[in-house]
Amino acid sequence: MKLTGVEIRRVRMPLVAPFRTSFGTQTVREALLLRAVTPDAEGWGECVAMSDPLYSSEYVDACADVLRRFLVPALTGGRTRLDASTVAPVLSPFKGHLMAKAALEMAVLDAELREHGVPLSRELGAVRDRVPCGVSVGIMDSVPELLEAVAGYLDDGYVRIKLKIEPGWDVAPVRAVRERFGDDVLLQVDANTAYTRADARHLARLDPFDLLLIEQPLPEDDLIGHAELARQVRTPICLDESITSARAAADAIALGATSIVNIKPGRVGGYLEARRIHDVCAAHGVPVWCGGMLETGLGRAANVALAALPGFTVPGDTSASDRYYRTDITEPFTLDDGHLPVPAGPGIGVEPLADALDAVTVSTEWLPA
Repeated sequence: MKLTGVEIRRVRMPLVAPFRTSFGTQTVREALLLRAVTPDAEGWGECVAMSDPLYSSEYVDACADVLRRFLVPALTGGRTRLDASTVAPVLSPFKGHLMAKAALEMAVLDAELREHGVPLSRELGAVRDRVPCGVSVGIMDSVPELLEAVAGYLDDGYVRIKLKIEPGWDVAPVRAVRERFGDDVLLQVDANTAYTRADARHLARLDPFDLLLIEQPLPEDDLIGHAELARQVRTPICLDESITSARAAADAIALGATSIVNIKPGRVGGYLEARRIHDVCAAHGVPVWCGGMLETGLGRAANVALAALPGFTVPGDTSASDRYYRTDITEPFTLDDGHLPVPAGPGIGVEPLADALDAVTVSTEWLPA
């Protein structure tokens, strides 16, 4: 392929309800969408960075800046041919900025696959045509409010519940959910780095509740701490923020720092690296699941395709569109018996709806080749 240019589109989408984690509360999803245009096709990418550098060091304004000044020019300036597999090597001289790089690679990959009529799921190696769906439940103001929310999600058909936790909101809400809904509910917790090594004995108090996993309890750079914690608690430790590449995943597994891995394509630089992480984990017998970053229907479609790979044996955060948005920018993903269908069309398999997209667009910028 040869890029004609890339459009950077900023969108702003209100959430159906505030989403609170250990690092903050979101009421609006502000995101960058990329449209890669070639003479024969166009493809869409979504940048999962948040408005503020709270989940990671990346944030929307910085992603827009590095895309505009460095990443897009590197792909368009004087290059005669391009395919998705060359995006990461071309961008590798620029340190970090994995979420911005992932969005650009996704857009190029989508355009390439659309040109050849190949679905993303087939390109990645999917083995299923639908995937089981879990839901992430934010920190609430009270346990009764939490129980009401969980009851609603179970009624909707979600097959797994993930509770966000932080110091002061951990053992009590988990106990309440177990007592109310029983031991058959697949239940896990996510700390988003909110604890320290000194909290090991406290986190061990979650062991009696038969959780699937404790996700990212310690800071992202503390692999040794996670390995020590894994020896002190019975609940499996899962890493999220710490996993930035296939090599990082291999290191974490070798150290005993994780026995389950959450793969977020935006966090690791794109869907091709996400597949490599899947392959590394599969080779070591480590199950994986697909995390979410409040994606629009564009990112959700690609995540569902990834989650259909064979190593994704734990239900992910691939929730239905209405979990976060009253109106999505694509045809909505709707839960069917606890599952979402894997898009079968070429590329990511979905298109933005023009009116819906225009309604949430804040700005657009065209970067010609």
